[in-house]
Formats: sequence, C-alpha cells, structure tokens
Amino acid sequence: MGTYSFKLPDIGEGIAEAEIVAWHVAPGDMVEEDAPLADLMTDKATVEMTAPVAGKVMKIAGEVGEQIAIGSILAVFEVEGDGAVEAEPAQVVKPEPSSSPLSSREGPGVGGERSEPAPIEAGEKPSAVPTEPTPSPSLAGRGERKVLASPAVRHRAKDLGIDLADVKAAEDGRVRHADLDAFLAYNAGGGYRPAGRARADEQVRVIGLRRRIAENMAASKRAIPHFTYVEEIDVTKLEELRADLNATRGAKPKLTMLPLLITAICRTLPDFPMINARYDDEAGIVTRSGAVHLGMATQTDAGLMVPVIRDAQDRNIWQLASEIVRLAEAARSGKATSGELSGSTLTITSLGPLGGIATTPVINRPEVAIIGPNKVVERPVFRDGQVVAAKLMNLSISCDHRVVDGWDAASFVQALKRLIETPALLFVD
Repeated sequence: MGTYSFKLPDIGEGIAEAEIVAWHVAPGDMVEEDAPLADLMTDKATVEMTAPVAGKVMKIAGEVGEQIAIGSILAVFEVEGDGAVEAEPAQVVKPEPSSSPLSSREGPGVGGERSEPAPIEAGEKPSAVPTEPTPSPSLAGRGERKVLASPAVRHRAKDLGIDLADVKAAEDGRVRHADLDAFLAYNAGGGYRPAGRARADEQVRVIGLRRRIAENMAASKRAIPHFTYVEEIDVTKLEELRADLNATRGAKPKLTMLPLLITAICRTLPDFPMINARYDDEAGIVTRSGAVHLGMATQTDAGLMVPVIRDAQDRNIWQLASEIVRLAEAARSGKATSGELSGSTLTITSLGPLGGIATTPVINRPEVAIIGPNKVVERPVFRDGQVVAAKLMNLSISCDHRVVDGWDAASFVQALKRLIETPALLFVD
C-alpha cells in the first residue's frame, strides 16, 4: 500500500487560495475515483473538488470556513501500490477581520494576516470535520431520493442529525431553513407549536458566500460615500405596452418589466458615462465603460449573487428576457460560472413583488452606481384636471459621491423617466 497526497490545483482566475465550505468525506472513508471530496469557494464561484484516486482517506486539510492555499495538500489517500506524491504541509489560513477595503468580486475576498503553515499530523482529525460522509449535493436522505437544498441547509441538517428526506419541502420541492425550523418544532413539541412561542437561540457560522457578502458590503459602505436619489415614475403606459407585447409574444419568453427598464437604462447611459463606470480608488482612475455589462442582483438560498448580462446594450427586449431567466436560474442552482459572476459595470437590484416604497441600495464596488426599481402601485393622480388611476413606481439610484455628483444622478434619472413614461421612445433611433 502507498499514499497519494492530493494538492489543491490552480483553479484559474489568478486565485491564490480558496475557502473550504463543505467536506464530503472524513478520515477513514473509502472513496472511488471522481467521488465528491470537498466544496471550495473562491472570489468568483464555488468549485466541487473530486477524488483524484480511489482509496482510503487518511487525512484532510482544514476545517469548514478556513482558507487553503493553492498547491497545498487538500487530502491524503491510502492507495493500492506505490503512492506518487509526497505529502507537504497544508497552508491553512484562519479567517480574521479585514483591515483594508475589498472590491466586490475583484479582490482576494478575505482579509487578515495568514497564520503560519501547519502540517497535518498523522492521525489528526480536525474538530469540525463531519464524522459521517456528507451526501453529494444532488442527493440526500434515505433510498437515494433526490432532495433539493442549498449547501447551507444541508450543512445545518447534518449538524442537527436530520435526514432531509424526512422534511416536508415547499411546493417547488426545495428544502429551506424555514422547513427545517418547522420540522424541529413539530418533533420537539409533538406537533406544530403555537405561533409566538420563543425559539431556542442558534449560532450560525458566517462562512462561504454569506461571509463574502458581509465583507463586500462592509467594505463598500466603509470606503464609498453613498448618496441615494429617489424619483416617482408613472409606468402606466409601460405596463400597457408590456401587456400588449405579452399578448402577442407567441413562443417568445414572457416579459416582466425588467427587460424594458434595462432597455431604457441602456438608451440613457451614453449621455451619462460616469454612471456606467468602475473606480479604482487606489490608482485614482475611473474607467468609463463603453459597453453595458449589467449586474443583476439575484437572491439565492445561499445569499445574494450578481450574475452579469454582457453587452446589454446590444440585446433586444426578448433577448434580455431570456438572458435574465437563464442567469437567475444558473445563480440559484449554483451553476453560474466565474465569468458570469464578474465584470459588471452597473448593477440593478429589485425586490420584485415585495417592492417597498423606496430602497437605498449598497453599491457593488468597484462600480459607482446601483439602480433599484421599487414596487408598482396604483394610485389616483390628477391629469388634465381630472382624477384618474395611474400605476406609479419609485426608482432609486445610489451613487459614489467621489465620482458622481448629485446633479448628474438626478439628470440621469430624469432622462430615464422620460423614456419610461413615453415607452415608444425606447424603439426610436
């Protein structure tokens, strides 16, 4: 018998290290070649690492939430024959608070100083490593029944000793944290407990995507002097146009308001180049983008992700509608690539039907602006001396005051408002 030490390979994008977000094996497990080994998160995306050989897992490097350097030993296997790779110390970085601003998806993603490289001692078993193998992301529960759930939900269920196959899921078949809460309440109280009874306190480690979001949002608010401008827009005609287009769309995708708003934004931006830009504050350089690579804030079970609609200015409303659906599904299913999650020049964020009167969105650094359409409401308004019903929507824009002046932001929104309130202009060259 020999040993085979598997080093974390270079997963591209210039990444120097990755965060361990889940282990699918534990020391002592027998694994087949290409079996799930661990999930690692970079600044760009989550990557599933698979076993390079068949054999027995002898050692694994690091606990969930720790950083491991590219080229360090991720796992050591006992294999048939003579092993080919000599073990080296795994360089694991303990997460610490960042002392310097981080860009939204361009920086290293984790602050603090590195700990000294620590070897994996023979027989050592990290305290946070599960004692039982974790199911692969596509399967959970008895009988290999497929259960849809995010990695965070799976990890919590694992910690609680809950078989996801026993948990009643929502109508879409996906088990969420709320479903776990209901399951725990039901089993603890002999049935579903009355509303209002206090829950036990729960501590949840902030790791993976949730930690990236926390760091990026804190860095954005710390480094960028935000200001937000809100304007009320009459979208009555735009909603009528949308309804007419949907009624005659044939095999085309159903239109929401978002493709029409994006079209209006792309038509307006050429006159306001400082809105569609990225600011490198260390170099003191603002890069005005000629193309509109529009970030689309998307809520997923794991947290907020921002897939990017490339060259939005070159797409018609139907192409935009298709791309919005594709990217949102890729983000929610965890299949979005690093290229689809980086390089945005402006971001749009909407709470959809949840709406709200107004929002003050946080800028997706290093961008300099973010646009937030709010809920459409029907209210009476005066028009030509008569009281009529109108569909109104507040539109918010947050800007980096180091780059964008208040007058420019207000002028941009007023120009955008003109297109939205007269939607025929969207299709006039």
